Amino acid sequence: MRVAQCLAFVAIGAGLMWFYDFAHGMSGGQTHNSKEQLAAYEGQIGKLTAERDRFNSTVNAAESQLNMERAAQRQLAAQVKQLEADNMRLKEDLAFFESLLPNAAGAQGIAIRRLKIDPVAPNQLRYRLLIMQGGKGDQDFKGNLQLTVTAWQGGKSSLINFPDATAVEQEKFKLNFRHYQRVEGVLRLPEGTSVKAVQARVLDKGQLKAQQSANL
Repeated sequence: MRVAQCLAFVAIGAGLMWFYDFAHGMSGGQTHNSKEQLAAYEGQIGKLTAERDRFNSTVNAAESQLNMERAAQRQLAAQVKQLEADNMRLKEDLAFFESLLPNAAGAQGIAIRRLKIDPVAPNQLRYRLLIMQGGKGDQDFKGNLQLTVTAWQGGKSSLINFPDATAVEQEKFKLNFRHYQRVEGVLRLPEGTSVKAVQARVLDKGQLKAQQSANL
């Protein structure tokens, strides 16, 4: 764009020079050459204008290419971030399955493994946890998950329970698995909420089967 601006200034300067020479010629009695001078300057201005347009096209093409490269870099960075997250989940699954091996002949029971909470945006909290069934696991477990957020809100401590009473939210927290189930999602909190801790509870028909807490 700077090149185009410089060329535009050159074109304007050429026009001013022509006007000066033309006026000088008129005052000096050289009116018979005014048409030839006018045609010559118009030709020069036309060439400069064409050159400016050509440089404009080149600059615009370069800017477009640069924008495409930046967009590609952003997309690549997002893909790398997603791959890192997928790799982390795979490592967690591997560790989980390794932890299952010595428990295969152990007592039956539901347990929560690796409850993790992370702020992802203002008033938004991501949660992740693995829920397992010990022993042989010859029957499916069907229950539901509850999350209780301990927070500082409006100058005092408060408890916020998830899911709420809506059917859509209740469905998101249902559990149904034989050996394990990974549960993850994002909690949307009221404005101005400062989270202190989160407690996860696994219930079967209202009966507590497992619980675990994580501090922020």
